[in-house]
Amino acid sequence: MPRPPLLVFIACSLDGFIARPDGGLDWLSAADSSGEDFGYDAFMERVDHLLMGRGTFEKVAAFPEWPYRIPVTVLSRTLRDADLPAHLRGRVSLYAGELDDLWPRLSESKGVYVDGGQVIQSCLRAGWIDELTITRLPVLLGQGLPLFGPLAKDVRLRHLHTRSFGKSGAVQSVYGCGPAVPRPDGLSLQ
Repeated sequence: MPRPPLLVFIACSLDGFIARPDGGLDWLSAADSSGEDFGYDAFMERVDHLLMGRGTFEKVAAFPEWPYRIPVTVLSRTLRDADLPAHLRGRVSLYAGELDDLWPRLSESKGVYVDGGQVIQSCLRAGWIDELTITRLPVLLGQGLPLFGPLAKDVRLRHLHTRSFGKSGAVQSVYGCGPAVPRPDGLSLQ
């Protein structure tokens, strides 16, 4: 059964970290205060499911408001349904199996948003990521949780476009990888 396109939309520091060593995201607040949406709303129109790891879920679940309107699947071998906050039951599902076995459940999705460092890294190693949108913020953390981890082989990417955001100073690049992905504008990422 074919898998849906897997798309990444993530921010990182200029030195490639997605969080502080303790998982802290406070450094993102400068970008949040700029009022720029960085193309996030347009990206969300292209996906109808979100796949994230347990660590990312626990961080986002602690936000004052749940930020997603699409179904979310959390990859975890340790969380149980009873661990989900009551307001997220029915909106979040847990999956403890192999990723290969998950794709049939998501085969009707127009696109799956992949979030969380370890999940992104696992999907990249498997060659499943179709598109990466990386927004680099002008801050150096010096240490933290890296966006990319070890790879057994090079992952070749196709640069699609880059743009900058004046208020925040962020630079966003979009890369295609894996098979071509149909886009809503009728173009495909080749």
